[in-house]
Amino acid sequence: MKAINDGPKIRQEMRTVSAMIHLYCRKKHGGKDLCEECADLERYAHTRLSHCRFGEEKGTCEKCQVHCYRKDYRERIKAVMRFSGPRMLTRHPIWAIRHLIKNLKSG
Repeated sequence: MKAINDGPKIRQEMRTVSAMIHLYCRKKHGGKDLCEECADLERYAHTRLSHCRFGEEKGTCEKCQVHCYRKDYRERIKAVMRFSGPRMLTRHPIWAIRHLIKNLKSG
């Protein structure tokens, strides 16, 4: 089995995706804690990041040539990112700006 990625960049990606999922769930599903559907998406996203073949060298998922998410999860995470992405600029501006810069460099 492939080694699990646990470098600082992957951990930051995990924090960012978690923040986006939490923001989405709080606004769309109304609870303080994640609903089961969003908790499942968060676990899936963390697993995918842990096993990303690019590890610490990964770009943004949007620009990746290898789409490792199953189709159903890919649609769910896209909805989360469409909703939460713009809101991240006010909630976590440094994380959002880092992601935007990384996305530009990935292209």
